[in-house]
Formats: sequence, C-alpha cells, structure tokens
Amino acid sequence: MVKVAVAVQRFTPRMIFSRQRKDLDVLVLLAVPWLAVGISALSAASEAPAVSVASPATVAPAAESPPTDPAIMAKANDEFTHTIQPFVQENCFKCHGNGQKKGGLSLDSFLTADSLAQHQATWEKILIRVQAGEMPPEGATKPDPAKAKLALAAIDDVLSAAGDTVKAPPHMTLRRLNRSEYVNTVRDLLLLPDFDAGQDFPKDENGYGFDNIADLLTVSPLLFEQYLKSADQAVNELKNNKDATTALMVTGYPAQTFYNKADYAHQVLGDLLKRAWRRPVSQDEIDRLYKFVALSFAQNGEEAKNGLYLALRAILVSPEFLFRVELDDRDTGSDGIPAIPPDYKLANRLSYFLWSSMPDDQLFSLAEANRLHEPEVLKAQVLRMLKDPKAHALSVNFSGQWLLLRNLQQASPDPKLFPQFNDQLRAAMWQETEWFFETVVNEDRSIMDFIDGNFTFVNGPLAKLYGIPGIEGPDFQRVTLTGNQRGGILTQASVLTVTSYATRTSPVQRGKWILENILNRPPPPPPDNVPALDDSHRQLTGTVRQKMEQHRTDPNCASCHEKMDPLGFALENYDPIGAWRDKDGTDPIDSTGTLPDGKTFQGAPGLKEVLLAQQGDFRRCLVEKMLTYALGRGLDYHDTRAVDQINGELAHNGDHFSSLITAIVTSELFQGPRPTNTLTTPATSVAAAETVTTPPAKASDSQPSTATRNSSQTTNPS
Repeated sequence: MVKVAVAVQRFTPRMIFSRQRKDLDVLVLLAVPWLAVGISALSAASEAPAVSVASPATVAPAAESPPTDPAIMAKANDEFTHTIQPFVQENCFKCHGNGQKKGGLSLDSFLTADSLAQHQATWEKILIRVQAGEMPPEGATKPDPAKAKLALAAIDDVLSAAGDTVKAPPHMTLRRLNRSEYVNTVRDLLLLPDFDAGQDFPKDENGYGFDNIADLLTVSPLLFEQYLKSADQAVNELKNNKDATTALMVTGYPAQTFYNKADYAHQVLGDLLKRAWRRPVSQDEIDRLYKFVALSFAQNGEEAKNGLYLALRAILVSPEFLFRVELDDRDTGSDGIPAIPPDYKLANRLSYFLWSSMPDDQLFSLAEANRLHEPEVLKAQVLRMLKDPKAHALSVNFSGQWLLLRNLQQASPDPKLFPQFNDQLRAAMWQETEWFFETVVNEDRSIMDFIDGNFTFVNGPLAKLYGIPGIEGPDFQRVTLTGNQRGGILTQASVLTVTSYATRTSPVQRGKWILENILNRPPPPPPDNVPALDDSHRQLTGTVRQKMEQHRTDPNCASCHEKMDPLGFALENYDPIGAWRDKDGTDPIDSTGTLPDGKTFQGAPGLKEVLLAQQGDFRRCLVEKMLTYALGRGLDYHDTRAVDQINGELAHNGDHFSSLITAIVTSELFQGPRPTNTLTTPATSVAAAETVTTPPAKASDSQPSTATRNSSQTTNPS
C-alpha cells in the first residue's frame, strides 16, 4: 500500500476534552487517524505516487511524441520544407537564426517537421505572437500577408498532427473541496439552506486565476480544526431543523420496515453515505460508519437518531467527503473500496463545475443507470442545470474571479476625490456585473455580449454614476443602453474601478486586464529596477496619457507598454470609479490608440470594434478560462487540440453560452477516457432513470430571471 504523509498537529486538550462537546470527544480522537488511513487507502487504490495532504495528487502528463503515421509525416515534412522553413529563414533568422538567439530563442535546430512537433510549446508561442502581429517586431520588415497566412496554416497543421498523438494529462485523483464547494455541499447534503460555516476557513490559494485548482487545495492543521467545528455546527443546525431531520432520518420507509434500531441505522447510513461520498458505497463501508452509532448505543443507550448524529460528524470530516476522489476503474478490491463507475465521476465533475456542489437526485439516478454519458442525455442535463438556481454559483465563482470582481472588496478610491463612492455603490457595481453575467447564462445569449451587450442592471446610485435618468432607490432595473458610452463589461464600473488606483486611472492596469482576461495574452512581468509611474525620478507632467508616453521613452518599458497602453487609453474617458468624463483635470481626454500592427481606433467604441474584429481571440480566451475552471488545473500545450475543437464547436453554434458549456462537458478532457468494461447497474435502476424528467426552471431572487427583472425595463437615452 502506498502511504501518504499527513500534516496534522495535535489538537489541544481543551478542544478534545471539552465537557460541552462530550459526543465529539470520540470523534476527534478517531477522525484524525481515519483521515490519514483514508487518504492512504485512496492513494493506494488510485495507484498514484506517495503524496502529502499538503500537496494533492496529480498524475504527470504523458511524454509528448511526434506523429508516427507515415502519411501524416510525409505531409508534415512537405509543408515544413516548402512553406514553413523558407518563411522562417526569410523573416525570423535575422534575430533567431544563424547563431543569433535574441530573447533566448534560436530556430537553427528546427530542420524537420519532426523537430517542430517535439517542441510544441515553443511553436505554439511563436504561432500566437506572429498571428497577433507582434513578430516580426516594430521597425522590422513585415512579411508578405499571403505568405504569412500560408506559413501559419502550415505550422498549425504540423502541430495539429502532433497533437493527435499526444495524450492530455489525466484527471486529478484527489481534489479537496474549496471553501465555496464545501459550504454548498453541506447545505445540499443536509438540506440546510442557511448553512454557512466557511467564513472562518483559511483562504483558498489562487492559481491560473481561480481558487479551485487541485494542486493548491492543501489541508492545514487550522483547516482541519475548522472542519471539526463546522461538522459540529452542521449537526446542531440539523437537530434544530425538523423538516431536514425528517427528510434525512426517516428516508421514506415505514417504521415497521426495520427489525430494530440497528437495522434502521444501517438503512439511513447507507442512503446518507452514498450521497455524502457521491458514489456507490460497499456494505463494509456502511459497517465502518455504524461503529459510531453502536458506540453511542453502548455508552449512552441513546436512540438511533442520536447515534446517527455522531456518525454524521464522522462523515463530514472523512476524506471521501472533503475530497473529490476519482479511483481507477476496477472491481472492488480487498480494501473494501469500490471502483467509482465513470458516470458517477462525470456527475461529480458536472455538478461541481456548474453548481460548485454535489450532484442532485437526477444526476445520481442517471449515473446509477449508466446513462449520463449518452450525448443527448448529457446535453439535456447541461441545459437543465444552467436553468437551476444553483447555477448562480457559476456566476458568482467564475465571473468573480475571471473579471477580478473579488478585488472590488479591497478597492478604496480617495474619498476626497470621489466622495460618492461608498459601500452601497461598491455593492451595486458588483451586482451589476454579476447579474449581467447571469443574464447571458440564463437567456443563453452570445458570449460576444460580454464585449458589446446593449443592456445592463442599475439601481439609483449606479444610475446616477452613469448619468441614466429616471431611476431612484436601491432596487435594480434592467435597462437597454443606447449611444456608445456603455455596453458590455469593459465599460462597467466594477471593471473600471478594480483596474484603477485610488487617485487616478491606470491605462497600464486596464490594458493589462484586457490582455489577460479578454485576449489571454498576459504580458511578461516588468524588468527589475524600472520605477512605477508615480515613483519615477523624473518629474512627469500633463495628463495620465502624457505621463505614460514620457514613461515609455525608457526602452525597457516600451516593448510591453506598446501592447497594453493603447488598450487602456481607449478607456480614459472613464474616471477611477467608472464615471464618464471629457477632461483629465483641465486637459481634454485623448482616447485614441494604435496597436502594434498599426491599426488605430478611438475610445471605448473603437476598442470594442477591434475586439469584435478579433472575436476569435476572445472566444478562445473564454474557452481556456472556462476550461481551466472546469478541470481545476492549468492548461498546457497537451490541451491545445482539445481547446481548438471546443473553440470550433462554439463558433459553429453561434457562440451561445450553453454551447460553450456543452462543448467543454462533452470533450474528452472533461469526461476522460471511458473503460471498455463499463460497470453495469441493476435493471431497476435503469427503469428508474428513464422516468427522470427535467423540472421547470425556478425563479430566484438572486438570479436575473425574466420573471423578476424584465418587467421593469427602461431605455437609457444617454
């Protein structure tokens, strides 16, 4: 058995022996070793290398290999010899060939298609920079557009051929629930709609832009202590909730069904454990949990319900609950841990992707019937889940991190310069963007609405900031936007505020935000010892734009700023809290921009035209961001072909939001390879699954449903 190191310190005597927590004493003493043993067993079952709880298990990606099919190789080498190599020698060798190695890149060693295919990561970067017009650099002779188009297509063909033979990294075997997922799962498992014990949890680490990245979801002693306290809180709330207790503990079986309280406890535990661990459970696993119930019987002579409460505490701190576990597809082993059928894995991936919570009864039924993976069934479930109020979690967690809305909590505009900014306006800014995102989801709108959607949601304070007349008070209304000052997310106050400083706008921050979150072309970090704009030893004068242009005279700064600054300058008509302005102090605003390829544009309307003209870049950016969030890991060159396929499906289906989600969910990256000996389930389960129907969408106060918000549409004449 592969052993796992568990970093858990001793719990304090006060915690263990507290008289007020007598029934938790045994749980604390047993839960810690159970966590260690449980994770060891899971790691051994998954045949993964030894890991620490502080470093979740991942499986190394398969080594990449070039295409081996003779026909593919012949075509690839022909394209390389007659198209790629001449183009590279003519346009790139001055800086990157014949012994030159500018930027650390030499192309001398690439002599065949095979050599190119073995270095896909490098050539993916080259392809992106040439496509973006960044290479050859400004001042160098630009290649003939027709030849460039042919060469880029040939490079893409060679990479595609190689990508067909490269396996993507497999799924994580252990992935801890992050704070949001944990709270939502306890809430849905125990039917406690008001449960929220995650505020005292340590903050989840962020990677690749999101806080659900498996490699960063560690378990610290402090976090495990909070899990124990949270389990205690959840059980106490359950005891005080008669409806939830009845639903969980009665299980729909008549009392006379059970021979005695032990029989009853086994039945309740079996039903509860299957939902808590989100997979089929064995009788051995039920018996292990029953020991907690039996302990309560023996010590206190309590009724079955109180013994079940003790077992429930143990369940809520078990590794199978705290982690999303994906074992290998095998028969039940000697350790008593059953294999997880593929459709159960899929149900879990799907529910935590769209709901940040456990699967519901409908997903469990389809998984048990081995039908969830069927294309039409899966697509129907995606549409159902996106309409469910629980999909609010996708809007909160994905948009809050993709668009950096969470940074709005720390935004602190200077109160002397912006006295109108307060907590109410801060909340209104956040609500506007969150509801805008939810509307794109709920109405299955085009993702291009994120660039130039002609509607938004405002209340009195936000309408005043935007100059929209006729709206007063705290209630939000949906408004149709006219004119060209507002539209899409770029001109929303939330985005404009989190990309500004306390006293002034920041074209650099705004341009960087667009490169990272709209175009997915993050700039490199600034060079060492380059002063910030306000810290420069030189006295910079004039508007923010004029100061930035003086700052850019430093050659160390110019190469990156020429990509970021024009995008940020286009938004200079918006002050640090997103209000429109025509002047910066006493000087007129200049919102023109010139891109590295020479294209010019004017203000936010011109910027949006540029982005829509390059909508393929935005589409791919959103695909990669959403896929990272869905998989819980960063993407690399192994994933390129899958991203291409998802991107193509989205474009083919009109860029509807549901098409984005469906293309991701049906991809092999998300589903993983299915075993040839698929596990079967009893016929009764299939029959039960066939009766599942899609419930009507529910309206929710937290969602911008047409039933609650479209009734108050107004038109913004500004």
